[in-house]
This record gives sequence, C-alpha cells and structure tokens, in this order.
Amino acid sequence: MFKKALIAAAATALCATVAHAEEITLKVAHFWPATALSQQKVLEPWCAKIAAESKNRLKCQIFPAMQLGGTPPQLMQQAADGVADIVWTLPGYTAGRFPSVEVFELPFMTKNAEGASRAAWEYYEQFGKKDFESVKPLAFHVHDAGHIHNNKHPIKKVADFRGLKMRAPTRLTNRMLAHLGATPVAMPMPQTPEAVSKGVVDGYVLPWEVIPTMKLHEMTKYHTEMDPSQPSLYTTFFTIAMNKAKYDSLPDDLKKVIDANSGADLSASIGRVWDESAPAARQQAVAHGNQFYTIPASEAKEWVAVGDRLAGEWVNEVTAKGYPGQKMLDSSRALIAKYSK
Repeated sequence: MFKKALIAAAATALCATVAHAEEITLKVAHFWPATALSQQKVLEPWCAKIAAESKNRLKCQIFPAMQLGGTPPQLMQQAADGVADIVWTLPGYTAGRFPSVEVFELPFMTKNAEGASRAAWEYYEQFGKKDFESVKPLAFHVHDAGHIHNNKHPIKKVADFRGLKMRAPTRLTNRMLAHLGATPVAMPMPQTPEAVSKGVVDGYVLPWEVIPTMKLHEMTKYHTEMDPSQPSLYTTFFTIAMNKAKYDSLPDDLKKVIDANSGADLSASIGRVWDESAPAARQQAVAHGNQFYTIPASEAKEWVAVGDRLAGEWVNEVTAKGYPGQKMLDSSRALIAKYSK
C-alpha cells in the first residue's frame, strides 16, 4: 500500500512538472507590415523578454498585416473572442465602442508620446476599465506628433483645408478635419497608400514614423507641422490587449511574467520608441525633396480654437452617455502635463 502511494505521488509530481514545463505560444496579431517599427522595435523585443523571463515557456507567433484574417477594425473583437491571443490596434477604429479614451485624440493634448502614454495607462485605471472589460489590456500608448500631408497645395492656414479630401484614422480626427474645413475620409492606415496613389484622398494626417514604412513620402508633396513649442495637432490612441480567457488559463508564474511586462512602464516605453523614430522618418521626406511648412506659434490661435470647440463637444457627448466628461478631460490634461515635463 505504501509502495502504491509512493508511485501515485511520483506520478502526480511528474504530471505537475510536465504541466509546469509546458510551452505556450501566444498568437499576436496587428495590422502593420512585418517591417514596421511596431513589430521590430516593440513586439519582437517584448516577445523575447517574456520568453527569457519564462525560461522559454511563453513564446509568440506574430501575425502582421492581418494574417489571421479580418480587417483592422475587427482586431479588438478578435482579442475578445480569442481569434488572437494578443492584438495591437486602435480602439478608435471601432467608433463609439471605447468613448472614455477618445479624449487623448482631441487636438492639442500631447507634447510627447512617452509622457502621454504613461498618462494614458493611469487614466485608463481611473476611467477606462468598464470600456475595456472584454479584454485584458497590456498597454495603452499614443504616437508622436501627428502632422498634415497632402498633394494639392501647402496648408498654411485653416482656410487651406477647404475642398480637400483628407484621410484620418478615428472618429475624433475625422471630426477635427471637418472642423478645419476638409472633407474627412475614414479609413485604416493600411488602405491609405492606395487611396493617395489613386487620388481617392488628397492627403492624410499621420505621424512621421509610419510614413516611410508605407512609402507615403514618395507619394506626397506637402507637409505641414505645428511649431514644436505647441502641443501636437493630434495623436491617436492605441492598445495592446490580451484575450482574458487565455490570460486566466496561464499558470500563476506565467501570469506574473505577463504582469511584469505590461502596464504603465510598457506604455511609456512604446511612446518613447515613437518619439525617437520621428527625426529619421521625417528626414526621408526631406531627402525626397518634399515641401515643408511650420505653423508659427503666433498663428496657432485659430487652430487651437478648433481644438477647444471639439473638446467641448466631446465633453457634452460623453456626459450624455453617463460618463463624467469634464472630469475626464481635466484629468487627462493634468496627467499628460504631469508626465510630459
């Protein structure tokens, strides 16, 4: 009897050891090409880090450019449903589903991506948990300053937007363009090069980082930037989110690896990657011979007024939906200021 008990205990221990040593491969999906900074400078190092810290029990299989199927606006639902274990996308691609975090996409909110991204995580912990309860967020971040790019004429004042069809990624950036006088055209970033090349749109708003990756600097004549002393004209809000059931299925020690590599520090580090990428990406447009114009700080008043009007509209909209709109706006601005010094 004692011998049988020993054998049973040994078998149980062996099974536990095998289970403990089991390798888990996470399916990681995003919409950028595999050559993009997002994969090479963020996802691949992140995956290498969790592999090392888990002694290779956690691994990633990355699926760029929507290789798991679907469209970019479907990525958040793919994470919720388990089609992918982890996704990287814009909540704003599904307009109206994540209203709490839209505030970061209002004009003239951010000074740099690193500080605003750290602020984004803290803001989420205060105001965004209900919106994201279908997934487990690993990071929130924004990109570096967004700029205006077009093929018709230099944009030097707000009136120059009249008659232009301009692409933007999310509901608020499209509304910003409409307030500026353009005709907004909503589309995910991967569709933008074809739309520009075929003249479906006259221009677009994007940060510098992604433009060379999509070869848009070769298709664009004019670039307009705000004076660097001003907050960014706009930015876009991103998340890296995990399927909740997949996270819950992990052994406790592997959950700790994921937890140690998510949150405010990861968010800020992603923003820093975007900040650092901008000068070299911009230089490619310079080298291509494109024309640049900077809106002087002394002439920014009309532009800022558009942002103030849009912020007021946003507060009224989300307040009507039961959110503390003004408190969310004030808090986001305070957090961005706190972490952007």
